[in-house]
Amino acid sequence: MKSRRQAAILALVRRHRVASQEQLKALLHAEGTDVTQATLSRDVRELGLVKLADPEGGSHYAPPAALETVPPPLEGLVASLLLSAEGVGPLLVVKTPAGSANALGSALDHHAWPDVAGTIAGDDTLLIIAKSAAARERVAARLQELAAGG
Repeated sequence: MKSRRQAAILALVRRHRVASQEQLKALLHAEGTDVTQATLSRDVRELGLVKLADPEGGSHYAPPAALETVPPPLEGLVASLLLSAEGVGPLLVVKTPAGSANALGSALDHHAWPDVAGTIAGDDTLLIIAKSAAARERVAARLQELAAGG
């Protein structure tokens, strides 16, 4: 949930000139994400958002330059790193070569699939937490499709 919320925050500050945390909170609410002021302040700090002077007066939030990079190529990573995927309920356990689970989890987090609530990566195992058992089945099918080159 945190990664999805922070991804939404980044998307909003890229699309809008957000002048305050109150405005950001309202934009998040309009997209269906309710957040407390304390959580939003922590997210802004963790994301490293900076306030830039606006040429038209005032200031607005912007992501640091390091966050403006292109997300990792999920398709290529899945095709080369997915060894197996097995699930139960909303949980999908993905096996990767040693040392690769974090890269795959990070790429998946950056792509913010709507069925994925979050990921936890170990060394060679990635736990994908889906929003439901049906969502887990869709995620597993999509991963298998990407692994097959689709």
